[in-house]
Amino acid sequence: MEGLNQVGNLVEASKRFATLENIVDADVCNGTVKKQRSPSRDLRRVRQGLHLVRALFEQFLSSKGYTLRNAASTAYAQVCTPYHTWAVRTAVSAGMHTPPSREQLWLKLNETDHSAKKKMRYIKASRPLIDYIDKLYISRKISLDW
Repeated sequence: MEGLNQVGNLVEASKRFATLENIVDADVCNGTVKKQRSPSRDLRRVRQGLHLVRALFEQFLSSKGYTLRNAASTAYAQVCTPYHTWAVRTAVSAGMHTPPSREQLWLKLNETDHSAKKKMRYIKASRPLIDYIDKLYISRKISLDW
């Protein structure tokens, strides 16, 4: 649910700011980039969620034998582990034992391996957005390791 709150906070920020650059610049000026509930912090966390979903689908679709559990574990390790505390990593690890099987997932999504690979434009389409957000921070000398 926290991710939905962050998206909601960004929607609210979009009513006050015309661009993502304006959001980050305002937080830089106010010294609130990393402050809880700041639009810049929320943007960074939404970006992490976009990256996690991209990595998950990329892993899952890379091999027919790859399970959702394997894909989720690998994607989480790549994207989130460096930023999460031991307690969060432990909770996530416990949750990794319950994902649906590959077949169950495709059935719920009304897809097949073949149709999902054809439709999975998100993997390519999300990369420029993720890179763009990263450049917003880098160009303002804000580290990406938080």
